Amino acid sequence: MEDPDAKEPKPFVHWIATNIPAGITSLREGVPAAPRLKLPDGVTQGVNSRGSFGYFGPKPPVGDPPHRYHFQVFALDAEIELEPGADRQNVLDAIQGHVLAEGELTGTFQRE
Repeated sequence: MEDPDAKEPKPFVHWIATNIPAGITSLREGVPAAPRLKLPDGVTQGVNSRGSFGYFGPKPPVGDPPHRYHFQVFALDAEIELEPGADRQNVLDAIQGHVLAEGELTGTFQRE
């Protein structure tokens, strides 16, 4: 998940999760901020733009116009071999040539 409307860094990465098994259709609320998850087993998390593991929710500056939040998923032909803590560019580089399909959902959020 990333925010392309953030001032710095651009985009602001809110969450990276890799190697989610193909049969998983949802993730539970409150996924732990850990390098590796036990449920679902095998999932690793990268670092967000705050430099930490796990999900960091939307929090645009007060007074900013609405920010867009892109949730992106990629179906791959293989697991990617990245250590936990990979950043956005590491993931994009690792999936090159392995993407079978992709999807994106964009939401907006604004604080007043």
